Amino acid sequence: MQVYRLLDIGSGKPDQEQLQRIRHYLIDIVDPDYRFTAGDFVRMAREAAVEISSKGKIPLFVGGTGLYLDSFFKGLSHIPPVENSVRLKLYEEMEERGLIALHRELMEVDPEFAEKVHPNDPQRIIRGLEVYRETGRSLSCFYKSREGAESEQTLYIGISPEKSELHRRIELRVDSMMEKGFVDEVVKLRGMGYTPDLPSMKSIGYAEVGEYLDKIITYNESVEKIKSMTKKFAKRQITWFKRNKKIVWFNPEDEKKITKEIENWLN
Repeated sequence: MQVYRLLDIGSGKPDQEQLQRIRHYLIDIVDPDYRFTAGDFVRMAREAAVEISSKGKIPLFVGGTGLYLDSFFKGLSHIPPVENSVRLKLYEEMEERGLIALHRELMEVDPEFAEKVHPNDPQRIIRGLEVYRETGRSLSCFYKSREGAESEQTLYIGISPEKSELHRRIELRVDSMMEKGFVDEVVKLRGMGYTPDLPSMKSIGYAEVGEYLDKIITYNESVEKIKSMTKKFAKRQITWFKRNKKIVWFNPEDEKKITKEIENWLN
C-alpha cells in the first residue's frame, strides 16, 4: 500500500525525516485509483535495483508483502490475461456458493496452489480459478516456468517477535494511526473521488474506517476490527515466509546477531 500517494497513515509509511535520511524507492509512485500489480512491482524494483547497484551499493528489499518479494526473487510467471467476464462470474459465484466452495473447487483443479491458499483468501482463490477457467492450465504450472532474481548470494533476514509482543505492537500502531488522524485521511481521499471499491481503499484499515464513515460499524468497532484484521494478516505473513527455508530468523532485539550475519555475508 505504500506505493500509493496519499495513503500515508494507514500504510505506515516512513516519515519525512526517515525518507530524507535514507533514500527509499517505490514509495508514493502511483495514485490510489491505479491498480498496482506484482508485475508493476517487479519491473520498477528491477529498475531501482539496477540504479542502486550502479552506485556500488546493495539493494535492500524491506517489507512484508510476500507475493511481491517472491515475484521478484522467485520469478513472475507469464500468465495470459483473463477476460473480465470470467472474474466477474467468479465473484458472483462467491456470493452465491460461498468462498469455502470455491476453495474446494480450487483444490480439485490445482491442489498444489490451493494447499498454499487460506480458505478465507478470496483474492488468491479467485485468481487460481480464473486462470484455470481461462487457460485450462493450473496456476502452479505457470509458476513452475518462472525465473527470478534470487541467487546463491541473496541474503534473507526475517524478524520474528513473540506472538504476544507482535500483538502488543499491532495494537499500539493502530491506536497511533487513529491519533494521527487516520479517519481524516480517509475522508480526504473519499472527497477526492477515491471510492471504497478501489483495491487501495479496500486494504486493511481503509476498509474498516470506510465502514465507520458509512455508519455500518461504530468508531470503536472499526478500531478493534483493524487490530483484529492486522493480527490475522501478520499471521498469514509469517506462514508465507516460513515456507522460504533460506530465511535466517532473528528476534527484533538481536541487533548484534543480525549485524554479524550481514558482516559474514559481505565477507
